[in-house]
Amino acid sequence: QVQLVESGGGLVQAGGSLRLSCAASGSISSIAAMGWYRQAPGKQRDLVATITSTGGGTYADFAKGRFTISRDNAKNTVDLQMNSLKPEDTAAYYCYLSQGWRNYWGRGTQVTVSS
Repeated sequence: QVQLVESGGGLVQAGGSLRLSCAASGSISSIAAMGWYRQAPGKQRDLVATITSTGGGTYADFAKGRFTISRDNAKNTVDLQMNSLKPEDTAAYYCYLSQGWRNYWGRGTQVTVSS
């Protein structure tokens, strides 16, 4: 019913930047919340940032001051700008959309930060 596709992951050196993008399609509510989670191998999936339909963003402590979430409702996209990347940011990053009683997930995009 809702499909999410992430892009923009890759390999970057510590201190570098990446911009992730998520394209959503399907039956999307105008008030759906969207955001990003991340998961390293063998670890739990942690919230990175969320954004409301009106553009209000919230961030995990590790993301504050370094990451910026944004969305374009007309294009059905949500982006995550990641600056000053650290090796501990290495993880698969997943886009999500929360709508009604359902949470939808993308397949993930890998971010690897070398030291």
